[in-house]
Amino acid sequence: MLMRWFFKHLEEVVCCTALVVISISVFAQVIARYLLEIALHWTEEVAAIAMVWAVYTGASLCVRERYHIRIMVFVQNLPLKFSKSIIFAADFIWITFSLFMVKISWEYLAVMWKFPSVSPSLGINQFYPQTILVLGYALMSIRLVETYYHWIRGGAAGLPGILEEDLDK
Repeated sequence: MLMRWFFKHLEEVVCCTALVVISISVFAQVIARYLLEIALHWTEEVAAIAMVWAVYTGASLCVRERYHIRIMVFVQNLPLKFSKSIIFAADFIWITFSLFMVKISWEYLAVMWKFPSVSPSLGINQFYPQTILVLGYALMSIRLVETYYHWIRGGAAGLPGILEEDLDK
C-alpha cells in the first residue's frame, strides 16, 4: 500500500523536496551574505542540482498527468480516429526520444563512473547528481506506457490519457 502510494506520487515527492532544498539554500545564502557578511559557496551548487532534479521529475509528472503542451483545440476538432492517430504518432516519437535519451544518458553515466569528476564546492562525485538524466527519461517513458495501460484497461475510449471532460474545455 505504501509502495503503491510512493510510486504513484514519486514525482511530487521529489519535486517538492527539491523545491524545499532550493528555497533553504537560497535563503541561507541571502542570510549569510547580508546579515553575516560571508559567502556560502555550497548553496549555489546545491540549488542548481536540486533545480535539475525538480525539472526532470516535473517533466515526468507532466507526462503522468498529461500536462505537456498540446494543441488540444486543433486535436479536439478533428475526427476521433484522426485525433488518435496524431496522439499515437506524437507519443511514439516522444517515447522513442525518451528511450534514446535513456541509452545516451546511461553511456554518459558510464563515462562519469569510469572517470570521476568532483564538484567544486560540495566535493561529491558528479555521477550521483547526474543520475537524474537516466531516471528522468526512464520515468517519462514509464509514465507514458502507464498512460496507455490505463487507457486500454479503461476501454480505450476517447484519447489516451485525456478525459472526455478535458476535451470539452
